[in-house]
Amino acid sequence: MQIEIEKIKVNKRVRKNLGNLEPLKDSMRRYGQLNPITLTQDYELIAGQRRLQSAKELGWSMINANIVNVTDPITKLELELEENTQRSDFTDSELLDGYQLLEKLRNPSFFRRIWNAILEFLRKLWKLIKGR
Repeated sequence: MQIEIEKIKVNKRVRKNLGNLEPLKDSMRRYGQLNPITLTQDYELIAGQRRLQSAKELGWSMINANIVNVTDPITKLELELEENTQRSDFTDSELLDGYQLLEKLRNPSFFRRIWNAILEFLRKLWKLIKGR
């Protein structure tokens, strides 16, 4: 759900240092917001402070958010902590594999380009046949 950023309340947070937001802002600028922030029903921020701050700095007026029905301070804090501790970074080998695959997709071999052209031709031919 899209929420107006100016309506979001940011109360006392566990995270004090948002760190370098430039890589996140670059990602949001290029790909948009990949994960929604989490808010209470009265638009109090529970999770996603870095995403929210990045959106503000990018000049966005709206942001994607999940709304949860939580009112007690214990559950709010549990959710904030949970969202920030249950992530797992890629291992070095996973990251290397991912970037190698990305490089292959961006720069396919000669035979892969021919194969892709044949597949595209067959898709178009199928659409023509199906359309009759």
